[in-house]
Amino acid sequence: MRCPFCQFPDNRVLESRSAESGHSVRRRRECLRCSRRFTTYERIEFVPVVVLKKSGERESFDRSKLLQGIVAACEKTGVAPAKLESIVDEIEAELQQRSAREVSSSEIGELVLQHLQSLNEVAYVRFASIHRQFKGIRDFVETLNHLQNTVESAPAAAVAHAAEPETSEPVTSEPETHHVPEERAGVEAASMSHS
Repeated sequence: MRCPFCQFPDNRVLESRSAESGHSVRRRRECLRCSRRFTTYERIEFVPVVVLKKSGERESFDRSKLLQGIVAACEKTGVAPAKLESIVDEIEAELQQRSAREVSSSEIGELVLQHLQSLNEVAYVRFASIHRQFKGIRDFVETLNHLQNTVESAPAAAVAHAAEPETSEPVTSEPETHHVPEERAGVEAASMSHS
């Protein structure tokens, strides 16, 4: 790191601390030649992700635009804003981890739908209707059927697991015996003898 005053390449770090809510490190430095002090910031460098839109245009990934779309889909559903931020964080992190720097807008939309499917059914259908450009009722019905089949298959597996006995007692194959109250025993014996 060169001194901004004399351009000498060597300096010493006097102090380091977290800055910008933990997104960078602030370092106070002193030049070893002129003894002047200066501040530097160290940040993680994110390689920009380019979004390929349906129209063929390319634009930089815009986190706030993605959040706006999710917020609109979740309006009046009771989903906490922090959860929506978390979804955007997860999608952005996934895109940053990919080796490809270009992603289609439809791919991003499908990632959002994966998150919304388990979060809120109404938000899922709202987002799907815009993202998949529904043309009529048939599109809604197909999406609702898909959603219902997905929801029904998940609880069926959970119910099957829950129906398994939780006790570790061994199962015996002894014949069942029924206890008949004494007052009825005579009536049952009498009715059997008349048959």
